[in-house]
Amino acid sequence: MPIKRRTLLALAPALITGGGLLSGRAMAQDADPRLSIRAVGNPQAKVHVEEWFSLTCTHCARFAAEVFPEIRTKLVDTGRVYYIFRDFPLDQVALTASMVARALPPERYEPFVLALLSSQDRWAFGKDVNPEEQIQKMAALAGMSADTFQQTIHDDKLRHAIMDEEDRAQAQYKIDGTPTFRFNDREQVAQELNYEEFAKKVEAAAQ
Repeated sequence: MPIKRRTLLALAPALITGGGLLSGRAMAQDADPRLSIRAVGNPQAKVHVEEWFSLTCTHCARFAAEVFPEIRTKLVDTGRVYYIFRDFPLDQVALTASMVARALPPERYEPFVLALLSSQDRWAFGKDVNPEEQIQKMAALAGMSADTFQQTIHDDKLRHAIMDEEDRAQAQYKIDGTPTFRFNDREQVAQELNYEEFAKKVEAAAQ
């Protein structure tokens, strides 16, 4: 079963403070490149798959480690699937990590996100670990300066925009947990899938 969303602004701010939400229209007007689609594969692929995920979701981490590599090799790299990443942070730590990921150059987004998911047990849930410090260390390895990191995690505009998109997904698609997948904007699956199950959904969506 997917992890259910927690109300971000109701949480004690472990890393950052909350605020109001920007409207989707305001986001579009601002045209912030950090909010552009993060995806892999050919946009002309017959099947588009969207995954709503949280960087602190253990189900998402397992999917990324055990299933996504095969999806990447067999479905994305072969041109059958255009895979779109959708932020759906479940807590303040995940929100901070999502902000940092989006502030990196687009080509570094997927490697950074997968690195975070593969080491989630250390930076997010490790004993006596400061998640912000760990995220900053990984961001530095991805080429982000300390100044840019601090500016990013305190950027109200970016934080509110990510949360606005999360609210839009809840309102439009009733998404409330991660991982959740949509295949060609038709079928929606709110649970972790293995490769065989995922491939069958792709095949059905291609019909």
